[in-house]
Amino acid sequence: MPGLGTTVGRGGATSFPQDLVNSDCILIMGSNMAEAHPIAFANVVKAKERGAQVIHIDPHYSRTSALANLYISTRAGSDIVFLGSIISYLLEQKAYFSDYVVNYTNAPMLIRKDFQDTEELNGLFSGYDSETGTYTD
Repeated sequence: MPGLGTTVGRGGATSFPQDLVNSDCILIMGSNMAEAHPIAFANVVKAKERGAQVIHIDPHYSRTSALANLYISTRAGSDIVFLGSIISYLLEQKAYFSDYVVNYTNAPMLIRKDFQDTEELNGLFSGYDSETGTYTD
């Protein structure tokens, strides 16, 4: 439901909470869903009862953490580093559903063969044009 984000803002749900029941793994990050969204969280409880793994990532231990199979405490503000590490691991290990990524996401359009990492660019981000001092698309 991509329209929900546009309609209710970035913090709004972008999927049906009822569909959580069908999940095999649920990642809850930066939210105490059990207390902030108890009706939607009931679907997480049902998913866990049928065998889903629940992972909660948050600096604060809460009721959501207590229900989770895995609770990961992070320092406030370190969420981007944490997510970057997960993405790096998934890409390196090819631990993702490639058919889903190719057919249902825009990832194939985002990954460019000419991409260079900061180590290869002396600390600059990929796409930097040294002549103009700007970044290209």
